[in-house]
Amino acid sequence: MALHVARYPTMGDPRTPMVIFTGQSHPSFANDVCSHVGVKMGDIIVRNISSTETEVKLQESIRGKEVYIIQSGSKRVNNDIFEMLTMIYACRTSSAGKIVAVLPYLPYSKQCRMRRRACITSKLLAKLICNAGVNHIITMDLHQREIHGFFDCSVDNLRSSPFLLQYILDNIPNYRDSVMVARHPSSTRQVSSYAERLRVNFAVIHGELKEEEEEEVDGRTSPPPTPMVTPSNSAGSGISSNFFCSFPTPIPPYQQKVKPSLSLVGSVQNKIAIILDDNIDDVEPWCLLAGFLKEQGARSVYAMATHGILSGNALDHISKSPLDQVVITNTVPLPAELENCSKVNVVDVSKLFAEAIRRIHNGESMSALFKNVTEY
Repeated sequence: MALHVARYPTMGDPRTPMVIFTGQSHPSFANDVCSHVGVKMGDIIVRNISSTETEVKLQESIRGKEVYIIQSGSKRVNNDIFEMLTMIYACRTSSAGKIVAVLPYLPYSKQCRMRRRACITSKLLAKLICNAGVNHIITMDLHQREIHGFFDCSVDNLRSSPFLLQYILDNIPNYRDSVMVARHPSSTRQVSSYAERLRVNFAVIHGELKEEEEEEVDGRTSPPPTPMVTPSNSAGSGISSNFFCSFPTPIPPYQQKVKPSLSLVGSVQNKIAIILDDNIDDVEPWCLLAGFLKEQGARSVYAMATHGILSGNALDHISKSPLDQVVITNTVPLPAELENCSKVNVVDVSKLFAEAIRRIHNGESMSALFKNVTEY
């Protein structure tokens, strides 16, 4: 008699049940993803109680299931982070088979380098997420590729470039007469990659928009200590007669870095200038750059980025600025007044996240989602 061995579904097997949860940061984006995937949003309660503490209650069993938690960064970024960590831990303690954190925008991604005596906060956030119990991360356009190394789990960093390039092709008249502009020299690689795909030129802005504030004196640029000579009356004073310090070869003084005034490498004369970066946080520098490019002869200026944080009084700045359009994706929620602004255009990238979730759930290769994407 033949022996039939039951085959139980494993992680990545298409038959493994899937559930998608979302927090309070960007529910509309999560609903779009669920619509594209073809599943119903999971039943979960996420709220802030009267003491402002975060409370998470699962309303269904997730034992052995693949759980996808969609949570982006918003204006309440610290609340969003702790909300996400609590959701991850709740799923972990409820015996979820696999936990995938879907972070359209990873908060604190700009704080990924050591500056002065500041800490690398993005690494701290990565450790918190992994220790909470995540097995996989899906995000989009990290500020620096080195952030991958901060996580102890696999990371899929999706790219928005196919959507932004398609927007240029469909919505910017005479795009062949445009110039891709890098806000600073460090983004030249990304901008040149866009320019190559559009068959257009690119330019680079170099220098400072305005004078920087006076730097804090922290002692790191102080001159070397002066040589100490053994005092003649050291006898009986408790000071050793051979205690001295000398510098046979003096240490050269540190040269202070002074950035030049604003200049443009390249030409935008009578062209459509498209300023490109990974996110738009403070809008005011972008508005000043738009005015500078108009002075250089650009006939129109577009600001384009993946993550539209648009903090501060963004609506007033954009409305009064020389910017013709601000093009962003929907990875970060926007207030209603910005969504209704005629100068702000939002590109939907939820389909890409839905396809990434489908491929991970079915155990398929992700390489097709990274084919012919731009450099960064």
